[in-house]
Amino acid sequence: MKIRNRVSGSKIQLDMTPMIDVVFQLMIFFMCTLKVIEPEGDFDISMPLGAPSAAAVTEAELPPFKVRMEADGNGDLQALYFNGTNLGSGDQAFARLNSEVFRAITALQAIGPDQQEKQEVEIDPDYALHYRNIINAIGACSGRLGQNGIPVRYISKIKFAPRREP
Repeated sequence: MKIRNRVSGSKIQLDMTPMIDVVFQLMIFFMCTLKVIEPEGDFDISMPLGAPSAAAVTEAELPPFKVRMEADGNGDLQALYFNGTNLGSGDQAFARLNSEVFRAITALQAIGPDQQEKQEVEIDPDYALHYRNIINAIGACSGRLGQNGIPVRYISKIKFAPRREP
């Protein structure tokens, strides 16, 4: 075995060029493989911060449309209520909810054209309800697809009632 003489005082030179080349190649690789996707849905949703305070209510607000969703033991939709009216359960309930919201919005437009933008929907789901039912209710309140696939917007302000513990 040959032992090197450590007496020589020369420093080892490191060439930084290969490392910089690798960094740039990695940057180019990640830039080329990046897939920019659009968000799936753009819902303007206000989540509750806590118990509502009495000072938060202004004098000229419209009362929000109330959507109550009750779940059975499995987390499926048992009953859907719109302003206290039972709309049933299942997918037909969401179609009925969409038509009821449309009727209410049409009545609001008769009062004034700007009333539709001020209107809110408050969704009050049971604690154990499956999320797909909540998303279906948001979609039914938000609007529908019109002719030629053009979306017709009903309500853009959707909020949730404070959470009910089981």
